[in-house]
Amino acid sequence: MNKPFVFILLFQLLSNMLVFSQKNLTHEVYFDTDKYEVPSTEESRLLLFISSLNEVEIKSIAIFGFCDDIGAPSYNLKLSQQRANAIKNIFSENEISEEMITHVDGKGEILLKIVEEKNINKIRGLNRKVEIIVNPNPPILPEKVKEKPKVVEIKESVPIQIKGKLKVGDKIIFENILFKTGYATVSTNSKKNLESIAKALVERNDIYFTIQGHVCCTKFSRDAIDRKTKKRNLSEARAKYVYDYLAKKGVDKKRMRYMGMRRKFPLGGDPKFDRRVEILITYVGKEN
Repeated sequence: MNKPFVFILLFQLLSNMLVFSQKNLTHEVYFDTDKYEVPSTEESRLLLFISSLNEVEIKSIAIFGFCDDIGAPSYNLKLSQQRANAIKNIFSENEISEEMITHVDGKGEILLKIVEEKNINKIRGLNRKVEIIVNPNPPILPEKVKEKPKVVEIKESVPIQIKGKLKVGDKIIFENILFKTGYATVSTNSKKNLESIAKALVERNDIYFTIQGHVCCTKFSRDAIDRKTKKRNLSEARAKYVYDYLAKKGVDKKRMRYMGMRRKFPLGGDPKFDRRVEILITYVGKEN
């Protein structure tokens, strides 16, 4: 196989990957007759779809509600909007930033002839739905990867702060401990960083502190839902995860407490940095 031919094959493969990665991601949620509450089975399917977006750089999200052909047009328009709003709320409760949601529109009824199906009841069931369209950001081209991104190196910043001079009221943000969207657990790399923090806190036994958990993207300072437990206490669950981890690594529980801060204190910028924990120094004594 000659070199020009190999180059052409590689170029075509790269082009196909680029086109594929730019395709919109879609999902449909189906509703019961005259209802806009999301059925439990459909909510489970939707949460799986949201989980699949963890590794996607999202540009925008569009949510469109629809009804079947039964009912007055004004009623159908209102119901389809309520269905779209219900899906938007689930996205917000699961740490998907509302700034990414560009459309939440009720489109009213879908006519029977739009779907190729002989069974009218099946057609109407398929038309009682919400369509979700996720538009991902285009991937970075290979030649741009060479450019070094402007990133602040923070690998050892937290342990160094812990070992330094501290006073009551100081806050230390665990900047290199990032949480998975909707969960209280951290990645493998983050756990390695958390281990170095735990070691520093074991050595620095003269400080007492409160572990504060935070979430991103929820509206009106509500807490987010922990997808594992289904409870609306994700910020507290993240704080407790760190509390339990530090205790397991030898930090005295008497020195620690934990609490959830919901979304009262966003940092701004990328929402992933609001999925965080930080410690508030409550007492500084003499080191033993």
